[in-house]
Amino acid sequence: MPRSERSALLLAGLLATVGVGHFATPKQFDATIPRALPGSPRTWTYVSGAAELALAAGVALPRTRRTAALATAAFFVGVFPANVQMAVDWRHRPAPLKAAALARLPLQVPLVLWARGVAKSGKGRS
Repeated sequence: MPRSERSALLLAGLLATVGVGHFATPKQFDATIPRALPGSPRTWTYVSGAAELALAAGVALPRTRRTAALATAAFFVGVFPANVQMAVDWRHRPAPLKAAALARLPLQVPLVLWARGVAKSGKGRS
């Protein structure tokens, strides 16, 4: 299997795993929803989980990979406020939890770059 195909399938797997997590254990995701968003945090948890599952399917399929990977990069940028919210809310938690929340912030950069790289390797296919 070519490296670009492996990378795309790994990204799809990550998205699918986290997407399923939004439905399997929604409470932990509810806590990261910025309070400024209207409506119930649970609704946003389910919507973002469904979006991740849809993106996973799109990235997994060569025909839709480029478009879905670009949408994934945008999604990773869009969920950054939830990671900021989590870091703010967890600032008084035990050190390992606080460190995990803070580590998520710079992690968004390689995730965005990964999705863009998958989109580039899939150019001309969508």
